[in-house]
Amino acid sequence: MKLISLYPKLSQLVILLILFSLLCIFINPSEDNFLWRFPSLIAGLPHLINDSVNYLMYDFMPIEVYDPEIDDYEERPLIKEFTRTLSGIILFCIVFIREILIGGVKTIVFFTGWDFIRDNKWVYWPALPWTVVASGAIILGYSLRGKGLALLAGCATVYIAIFGQWEPAMETLSFVLIAAPVSFALGLFFGVLGYRNKAVEMMLNPLLNVAQTMPHFSYLVPAMVFFGVGDHAGALATIIFATPPMVRLTILGLKNVPSEVVDAGKMSGCSDFQLLYKVLIPTARRDILIGVNQVIMQCLAMAVIASFIGAKGLGFNLLLALNQLRIGQALELGVCIVLIAVVLDKLSLAWADKQTDYFADKSFVERNRYKLVFLVVLFFGFLIAYIGTFIFKEGFNYFYIIPHNKGITTENFWQAGVDWIWDTFFFTLKAFNEFLIIKILMPMKHAYLGMPVVATFLLVMGVGYIIGGMKSSLIVGGFILFIALTEWWDRALITAYMTTFGVLVSAFIGIIVGSLCAQYKMSSKFILLVCDTFQTFPSFIYLIPVIMLFGVTDTSVLIAVIVYATIPATRYTVEGLRGVPQSLQDAGSMSGVNRIQRYIKIELPLAFPHIMLGINQTVVFALFMVIIGAMIGTDDLGQYILKALSDKRGTGNGLTLGLCVAFIGLAVDHLIRTWSIKRKKALGIL
Repeated sequence: MKLISLYPKLSQLVILLILFSLLCIFINPSEDNFLWRFPSLIAGLPHLINDSVNYLMYDFMPIEVYDPEIDDYEERPLIKEFTRTLSGIILFCIVFIREILIGGVKTIVFFTGWDFIRDNKWVYWPALPWTVVASGAIILGYSLRGKGLALLAGCATVYIAIFGQWEPAMETLSFVLIAAPVSFALGLFFGVLGYRNKAVEMMLNPLLNVAQTMPHFSYLVPAMVFFGVGDHAGALATIIFATPPMVRLTILGLKNVPSEVVDAGKMSGCSDFQLLYKVLIPTARRDILIGVNQVIMQCLAMAVIASFIGAKGLGFNLLLALNQLRIGQALELGVCIVLIAVVLDKLSLAWADKQTDYFADKSFVERNRYKLVFLVVLFFGFLIAYIGTFIFKEGFNYFYIIPHNKGITTENFWQAGVDWIWDTFFFTLKAFNEFLIIKILMPMKHAYLGMPVVATFLLVMGVGYIIGGMKSSLIVGGFILFIALTEWWDRALITAYMTTFGVLVSAFIGIIVGSLCAQYKMSSKFILLVCDTFQTFPSFIYLIPVIMLFGVTDTSVLIAVIVYATIPATRYTVEGLRGVPQSLQDAGSMSGVNRIQRYIKIELPLAFPHIMLGINQTVVFALFMVIIGAMIGTDDLGQYILKALSDKRGTGNGLTLGLCVAFIGLAVDHLIRTWSIKRKKALGIL
């Protein structure tokens, strides 16, 4: 009794685990036993969604539309006509940008017909030479952060060009250059709306929570139904996927504007619009530009995934290479994607951090020196490219673009490396793979599949009650109930088992590495730089090396999950430990404790709430990677989402499965955040 009174939460948890174990032992595993599995009461939800989508696309509000092919008006459904028009606009914009970068803009085509273009070659506006784009990246990098960023941008663009990946890279970039501005505009609009109206913010919060925990594939299914297949459908799915972080950061930035700044704006006579445009947004500039950085990264990540529905670019070529098991080519393409991601990340962050320039008492040349330099580069770039037409008479003009079959390639080198690894370590890798699957993963999988639904509910809701009371218990219970009433409860348990394994290993590695690196300032900076770099990689990329080593198995997916999900665990551990006040560390040292004791009794307890927020991110990262890993054959929710992409009526399944994944993530997120906030309050650090 004394022990229970001293540790009431721990005692409750022990009792909860005992009850959970007893239910797992005594409940009979039978599909007819509702204690084992709930009946699929909402199994018809996907059909309802499909019927609703079909009604919207083919029967809702028919309107009279003129069809030039039949020279008459005909009835067409409003939604279908709207989506097709929107698709056409987006596709036009993507093609326009793509023509500028790699094809040359046929400007007259927007005012005349194609016949005029064919008959008059002088109307062709040549594409931007790769040398101009590379020079522009160097100039932009130097203007934002100096020589280091200029060198990075220059090396990355030159690498992409000379390795013959310029055309697919520019196709990917054109995709991002359309999706990112639209996502930014939408995010800024809804962010401002949420800031000005509490009711709107309260309505947006649950939508944003679900949107940010929905897997990438779930966005592709409805996009394919409403907008078709191709670049335009991928771009629209990307816009929806990338908008939520912009909304959140806009609201956060505007809320962080000091009240005295707002009062000063009002006292100066600003209208509501002037206050927003000239005071609030400029003051919240950094947070908003960080949102732009997140939008760009989300767009690039989705641009790779959008290749599943026909979006062109590096992602599409990478998918083909993986399907053909051409690992060398896949690695080469993966390097190009990583370089683009790193460069765009560093440029956007540098833009966010750069202070606003004030040009009082400066000449026109001083105010616009970088723009003028780029114009000079543009002129000479086109001049050199024009001269190249006389030099490369029989072949391709290398001053404009280096084709894939003429560029440097490392495919054979990487492929030889893969073959050497297989020949040298085949039996070692096979033994490790078999040990992991047979001895660890399969028993863990069977243990999860052996959990009765009632026992699972008791465990989840009990943990919710211990952490946050009845409110938290009901919230997480509601999330799990939705999944239990679908027909995919067992698939959800498999997803949970893979995520759990990945999170446990990632958290262990992240906390150990983060704790070691946090002891020294230089090692902290180094590991944070490594985390920053790896976090910019699109999640799809992590599958390439593991497929090379372990083939198409659960082991490959889980190792990719561990590598990807270790990043936030490491980062938050370093930040949490470095954030412990120096005065408390000195007080511990003065009391006679050694470094290990100080770490265990002072630093770790104070940093642990922050570390748990990193574990929260680790769960989300692991969950996303498990779903993406479905493309190499896992038997979880992600596999069924992927199947929905090839089903004409897959919209309902795709969205319902996506909600199941989102609710798993939201349940864990709610528990960890609630515990972390309460713990910080108890420690007096919040």
